[in-house]
Amino acid sequence: MELPARLCGLWVLLLCFADGGDAAPTETQPPVTNLSVSVENLCTVIWTWNPPEGASPNCSLWYFSHFGNKQDKKIAPETHRSKEVPLNERVCLQVGSQCSTNESDNPSTLVEKCISPPEGDPESAVTELQCIWHNLSYMNCTWLPGRNTRPDTNYTLYYWHSSLGKILQCEDIYTAGQHIGCSFALNKLKDSSFDQHSVQVMVKDNAGKIRPSFNIVPLTSHVQPDPPHIKNLFFQHGDLYILGKNPQNFYSRCLSYEVEFNNSQTETHYILSVSFFDFISHIFLFAFHFLGKKANPTFYITMLLIIPVIVAGAIIVLLLYLKRLKIIIFPPIPDPGKIFKEMFGDQNDDTLHWKKYDIYEKQTKEETDSIVLIENLKRASQ
Repeated sequence: MELPARLCGLWVLLLCFADGGDAAPTETQPPVTNLSVSVENLCTVIWTWNPPEGASPNCSLWYFSHFGNKQDKKIAPETHRSKEVPLNERVCLQVGSQCSTNESDNPSTLVEKCISPPEGDPESAVTELQCIWHNLSYMNCTWLPGRNTRPDTNYTLYYWHSSLGKILQCEDIYTAGQHIGCSFALNKLKDSSFDQHSVQVMVKDNAGKIRPSFNIVPLTSHVQPDPPHIKNLFFQHGDLYILGKNPQNFYSRCLSYEVEFNNSQTETHYILSVSFFDFISHIFLFAFHFLGKKANPTFYITMLLIIPVIVAGAIIVLLLYLKRLKIIIFPPIPDPGKIFKEMFGDQNDDTLHWKKYDIYEKQTKEETDSIVLIENLKRASQ
């Protein structure tokens, strides 16, 4: 049976659409090439790589990367990634490529590149390295010597932040007890949004015999303002008023105040509530209302010792009182059998006992009188 030419053409067209309806599977992209790692400044680690070889020309390449612990995942078209890392431990980055932003869409195999910690005995590195930004004017860093370190070790501290053109060395090394420290000037950074910045710090010795120790100091989490200057202190209507001046480089809206009031005569500590009234430039005025007081800790200790004794005494008195009350309310009922036994049985026994005693006493008396009589007769005959 021959089909009309027009119908045959329509049939061929439908077959063409059917063949092209299924999308071709997405090809798995090859891995990235020439992945390398380097360190800038003190703790800025930079990874760079090249696009994969033999990638599909119709593919818009994206790169996904994360660190060895599978944290800080990132998908971006750039062929580099950087991170501030304290280089005290091994740090690895894994990078892969794909044709979309969906990580599960046939990604390439991962390529890894690591940076090792500095050489040297880990027990020789300094410990408890921490820094505080004092009043937005200078930073003070302190640390403890490592376990395997000579007492005469000379330490050097290096620091860097985004406003510096190069790494600087801290010159003001000092010793305070077991701690060693160094202070360096650090004013507000050029960028007003300094909350996004940090300071990179490294401590090592001059001779290069100890393992370097690194620290990343976020500026916003390690700031300590100077105490305010109190200009006047007075009472009015039962309230305590404090007039003072804010520390430099800070405004009142950036600070929270803590006030402690101790009475040396009564040895009490008062908890005060703060009320902000007004400020002009760096001048502030606060009023504190007494909400309550906290007794001397000795009072609580004494009460803890006395209360158990009082409770124990009360329990003993209560038990004695209940026993006596029971006797009064429920007196013991006498036993009739015992009464009759005492009247007859016990009494006969006592009577017989006394009779035996009288006979024995009588015989003894008669014998004694006879002996006395014989003795008297003998004396008379002589």
